[in-house]
This record gives sequence, C-alpha cells and structure tokens, in this order.
Amino acid sequence: MNLFAAAAITLGTFAFMEFWAWFMHRFVQHGPLWVLHRSHHVRPSPRPFERNDWFFVIYGTLSAGLWMSGANGQRWWFWVGVGIAAYGTVYFFVHDVLIHGRLRFWKKSDNTYLRALNMAHKMHHKTQGRDDSAEFGLLWVSPKYLALAREKKLKTVNEKL
Repeated sequence: MNLFAAAAITLGTFAFMEFWAWFMHRFVQHGPLWVLHRSHHVRPSPRPFERNDWFFVIYGTLSAGLWMSGANGQRWWFWVGVGIAAYGTVYFFVHDVLIHGRLRFWKKSDNTYLRALNMAHKMHHKTQGRDDSAEFGLLWVSPKYLALAREKKLKTVNEKL
C-alpha cells in the first residue's frame, strides 16, 4: 500500500472516530451501557480505574487486532487500526489527563481551544445522571465555548495590564 493511501485511511479513520465517539457516548454510553459509563460521572472517583475504562480496553483490542492482522501495513485495515489507536491516544491525553487530571503531569492550559474543550466537558458533567447531559464529543467544540474561552482569555490579559 502506498504512503498516500495509508495516510488517507489513517486520517480518515481518526476523523470518523470523533463522530463515532460522539454517537457511542450519546446513544450507547448514556443508554444501554450506562452501567459501565456511570462510574465516569461519579466525582470524585473512588478508584484509579473505573468501569468506564472498559471502553479503552474494547477499542484498544479492536485497534490491536486490526493492525496485528494487517500484514504489517500491507492491508488497509492495518491503517484503520492505526487511526483508532491515534484517536484513542489523543482521547486519553485530552480527556483523562488534561480535563480530568487522572495523571498530574499536564496542568491546565492557556490555549483557547483547550479551555473551550474543557468548558464543554464541564457542561457534560454538570449532571451526574445519564439524562439531560450535553456536549458528547471530544475534539469538536461548539463555537459558543470557543467564544467564551476567548472572552475569558481577553479578560485575564486585560486584568494583568
């Protein structure tokens, strides 16, 4: 498989995973698999691992299976597995490390996009129940949160002056 096709499949899979994560979060995790996801909405979490972490295991196993059976990059599904793994890695660092602080090496950011993403996620966790939540995506941020983050950043800059 040529490099362009491999990159296109990987990037396409990564982009699709944002839609897929939103769909699964909205209709499956806050639906029939709430029994697993509920642990993520309990704050503070009483354990270092939550039932919700099974979703990482599920997608990690799927990704590993695809790239392990993908003939070392010769089959298209190898690159799908790479795209899923790349999205999962970004998801872990943004969601679990930056937003929820499960590992304490990445402090809050001044970056407008990351602050907007954090605001949107806080809106999702505003309710601890499975119903009445909002903002189910990870990387796509509603423009209203970007505007709020810009406003707060300008206010902070002006206060320092």
